[in-house]
Amino acid sequence: MNARALHRPVDARAAKRPASTRPARRWAAAAAVVSTVLLTACSPGPVDIAVPSPAPEVAAACAPLVQALPSKVLDAERRKAEPQSPLTTAYGDPPIEVTCGVAAPAGMAEAQSQCFEVNGVGWFAKEVTNGVIFTTIGRAVYLEIAVPNKYRPEANALTDVSDAVLAHNKLITPCT
Repeated sequence: MNARALHRPVDARAAKRPASTRPARRWAAAAAVVSTVLLTACSPGPVDIAVPSPAPEVAAACAPLVQALPSKVLDAERRKAEPQSPLTTAYGDPPIEVTCGVAAPAGMAEAQSQCFEVNGVGWFAKEVTNGVIFTTIGRAVYLEIAVPNKYRPEANALTDVSDAVLAHNKLITPCT
């Protein structure tokens, strides 16, 4: 030991702790910082979702519907959408995207023959490259749910949202 080390002030608390616990506490603190940084870096950020421009009465009907959607769909947590809008939300990673107030999708004119029901809600399904886009049929407003292939069978997502649709999207024409 050199003379300088002998004259260093002693931390009374550190001197009372066994030497073996000091490094463990430093490692625990370092591990906590690293895990917080990793969780923040790995958490998905907001989802970019195009916001439709529906008529004011459609937007007014969509806001409570989107708000009433569950906190989870297919066990995927609800996420923020960008830009923020009362017409959109998302779940999970990759995101299940929900948009209310969209226009009727192409093929909807023939949709009555392609309509299927999930828990009392009629849906039109359109397969796309990375999943399926479902749109409500026979309701006051169109609600669209884009479900990626990761969540196969994609239609299971509809069971999680059906209660909100039944409560906040008036039935006009039943699915046949």
